[in-house]
Amino acid sequence: MKKITIYCGSNKGKNSIYEEGAKALANEMVKRNLALVYGAGNVGLMGVIADAMLEAGMDVYGIIPQKLVDIEVAHRGLTELTVVETMRDRKWLMAEKGDGFIAMPGGIGTFEELFEIMTLNQLAYISKPLALYNVNGYYNGLIAFLQHAVKEGFLHQAQLDLLIVSSDPADLLEKMAGFEPKFIEKWEVK
Repeated sequence: MKKITIYCGSNKGKNSIYEEGAKALANEMVKRNLALVYGAGNVGLMGVIADAMLEAGMDVYGIIPQKLVDIEVAHRGLTELTVVETMRDRKWLMAEKGDGFIAMPGGIGTFEELFEIMTLNQLAYISKPLALYNVNGYYNGLIAFLQHAVKEGFLHQAQLDLLIVSSDPADLLEKMAGFEPKFIEKWEVK
């Protein structure tokens, strides 16, 4: 892996532990010489991780729709800033550029990106590691819901097993580096 696509909040959250977690993840990425691909925002956890990576001299690639540039949330100090037309264009380019994906704490946009990558992996459009950075147990409820989906027969356990989960950034990146892609037959055979 050379580039990690990070999905995260345009807010910092109410607890400073999320900002500290973003900086800790950036530090681990720096140790491994990994570049950052992200949504190009200068606000929230997006701005925190981008600034930490840039301060360490690492490459940071941002992808943002023109509409968000127009409301002045684009980070102007990036290694490369790509402006696209739509959110759909942004998400696809972020999926293409990254060698792996991490969902940090975030809101509905982060959830959507997480589930899109899970779907792309499930349908073998891509075969790349996907991880939840579970800072402060942020994703515990979502993990419980996904386990419920398995129990109810709407998600295969093997698909859920591909989702890497950790609250430790070193552990998270180590597990991602050891990821072995697998195609899981989704469809029921009658």
